[in-house]
Amino acid sequence: MDVLMPQLGETVAEGKITRWFKALGEPVAPGDNLCEIETDKVTVEVPAISSGFLTAINADVGTVAPVGTVIAVVSDGSVEAASPVAKAAAPVPAAAKASSPSPPHAPSAPAQQAAGPRGPLDPFREVDTPRGNFGPAKLANGILTTPLARRLAGAAALDLGRITGTGPRGRITGRDVEGAVAARGASIAPRAQPGETDEPASALYLRRPHKLVPVDGMRRTIAARLSRAKSTIPHFYLASHIEVGRLMRVRAEVNEGTPTNARGEPAYKLSLNDFMIRALALALRDVPRANAIWSSDGILEFEHSDVAVAVAVPGGLYTPVIADAETKSVAAISAEARDLARRARDRALRPEEYQGGSTTISNLGMHGVAEFSAIINPPQATILAIGAAHRHAIEGPDGIAFVDRVTATLSCDHRVVDGVLGAELLGSFRSLIENPLRMLV
Repeated sequence: MDVLMPQLGETVAEGKITRWFKALGEPVAPGDNLCEIETDKVTVEVPAISSGFLTAINADVGTVAPVGTVIAVVSDGSVEAASPVAKAAAPVPAAAKASSPSPPHAPSAPAQQAAGPRGPLDPFREVDTPRGNFGPAKLANGILTTPLARRLAGAAALDLGRITGTGPRGRITGRDVEGAVAARGASIAPRAQPGETDEPASALYLRRPHKLVPVDGMRRTIAARLSRAKSTIPHFYLASHIEVGRLMRVRAEVNEGTPTNARGEPAYKLSLNDFMIRALALALRDVPRANAIWSSDGILEFEHSDVAVAVAVPGGLYTPVIADAETKSVAAISAEARDLARRARDRALRPEEYQGGSTTISNLGMHGVAEFSAIINPPQATILAIGAAHRHAIEGPDGIAFVDRVTATLSCDHRVVDGVLGAELLGSFRSLIENPLRMLV
């Protein structure tokens, strides 16, 4: 049986082999871990699903292989039949393996049966992962486009909406795009991927003392996604100064009255960020039009508040999602956020735990950052950036008073959240933070 590089997320196209638990010729039982795979988001162990012997390893430790690649082979039979075989020079995609010519010596009947047509595509066999997404087949005006047309338009930076299709029912074809490129006087040439520079470092920099730090999968993915987000999402920003003195007093009182376990340890210890996650979830409930994402099919408005929390890890960050956060208490949010953050730093999150979410909250207050503006994580429409609490002097009706406040900056996708709607969401968040008892009922 072929062991394939698994699909570990909708956007994951490849994985890196970091460890083999089994050696060539060793027996394998269902559930035994064969290898460990690292992607840009998670590290997982790949178990065997059938018994036999490991007869081939096609990807050494450190090899990066596309999803669907045959990385190993587990064969049935005796130990003699499972003696170590020569490893392949490079990983072989399953689809290519299935279409390779037959060897000169005809295999036995069982081998012929195993190598025969596999029928419909199934998740444990060949997986075809697209190398790029060039947009939907149907444009906003209802006109259909061919895959070739979308790829050529993407390479030439052309807007398909401005091209007149000559295919059936006005479909835009590759020939239409080539004609538009020729009329513009431009040639179709591949562009640099988002997040990548157009040229390597010049000799001016290379002459200076330096070290070259390889870009791993996580950092490359972050660079590509955020470069694309910043260049394609119409960002605008709303900032608000929020008083947190009352919230800090309520938090201290709640933590002081925390019940203890048998070892005398507190059952929970709430942070300001736990209250802010709860406040953002409730604000999305109160302003449901802002609890939405942008898609080619339209704006998706959600019933529940799924709030992603930015967690810094070596080499990048994760955004694990607290689902249905508006239905959970601050203590429940605190426990879940701590567990997700711990497993994020260990790269032990499941894909469904860090994918999705209708908004994100990023807090750099613990690092002393006064205020900042965050980049939206597509397809989300908002992200809330929280700065550090500082003591400020303000003029009140009774003279000068000192208050503790933070600066909260809401980044909005103007396609989904306009200025007034963003102000309503930020205003609801501010009201909850300044009146924290509303979050405890």
